[in-house]
Amino acid sequence: MSAVLEGTPDKRLALVTGRAYPEQAEETAHYLGTEVLPTTAYDFANGEMYVRFTEPVRGADVFIMQAHTQPINKWIMEQLIMIDAAKRASARSITVVAPFFGYSRQDKKHLGREPITAKLMFSLLQAAGADRVMTVDLHAAQEQGFFSGPVDHLTAMPVLLGYMRNRLPLDNTTIVSPDAGRIKVSEQWAAKLGGLPLAFIHKTRDTTRPNHAVAHGIIGDVKGRDCVVVDDMIDTAGTICEAVRTLHEHGAKSVTLVATHGLLSGPAVERLRDSGAKEIVLMDTVPIPEEKRLPNMTVLSTAPLLAAGIRSVFESRSVSNLLNGLPEDMRTRNIYA
Repeated sequence: MSAVLEGTPDKRLALVTGRAYPEQAEETAHYLGTEVLPTTAYDFANGEMYVRFTEPVRGADVFIMQAHTQPINKWIMEQLIMIDAAKRASARSITVVAPFFGYSRQDKKHLGREPITAKLMFSLLQAAGADRVMTVDLHAAQEQGFFSGPVDHLTAMPVLLGYMRNRLPLDNTTIVSPDAGRIKVSEQWAAKLGGLPLAFIHKTRDTTRPNHAVAHGIIGDVKGRDCVVVDDMIDTAGTICEAVRTLHEHGAKSVTLVATHGLLSGPAVERLRDSGAKEIVLMDTVPIPEEKRLPNMTVLSTAPLLAAGIRSVFESRSVSNLLNGLPEDMRTRNIYA
């Protein structure tokens, strides 16, 4: 008699979400042809949280989605609680879906006695019971090494490229990296748009002051060109608006800002409004409420990308194929969030 049972049981997918941005999970479920698993969640009087899945998840592949948005510490903690609940409910596998991965900017030590919070985040998720992590455009790709399980690092580049191809005359467009650290991504953009010229802004960052950098000059020709600045996130917008000012000073015809994560903290909206940028293109990896949206701001939906990634993981297919674009059935004319 064999000690191994033959046959494969039916696989089940369960998509659950925290309370930070449930609309994103619902749209993702729509593309997957399913519904978000209902949960009971509330806060105790002292701020502690309670979460319970209202349906069994035993033997299911559970994808726990949460936007790491403000108040970021609360929503990260809620996701950790949901992971623990799924593990204790005998889920077959637990995948954390964090379209924007909180604390990822601190991926190395600049000064003594500093933390590496990106490593801490992955350790917390693993300790809670996560088997794998799915995210979009990490601040630094090498952060995947902080997690001992699989990390599905999706990129919004195909979605953003698809939108931008028809927005500017490519024969007069230059791709601009806002700093030396983003050159590789900018090179990929330039190559995928047909070998466009590339420029980058030389700047220095004061590691003792958050969200502060000073631009010193531009390497590359931008005079009379339609410039597209590509970055991973816009937080307080100080750095990116400094880039717009520098490009205009060097004779750029227009400046379009493209970023995956529109955090838009503090004075960001006012700075962007006054920056002189032609267009600001963002993904909705975190919620961008109407009061933060400007007339020249375009917000694209992340849901088709997340749905394609979740389906690939669930069906044990390659996620790297998504670098070349979304599957046909995940594309939609309604790309706006």
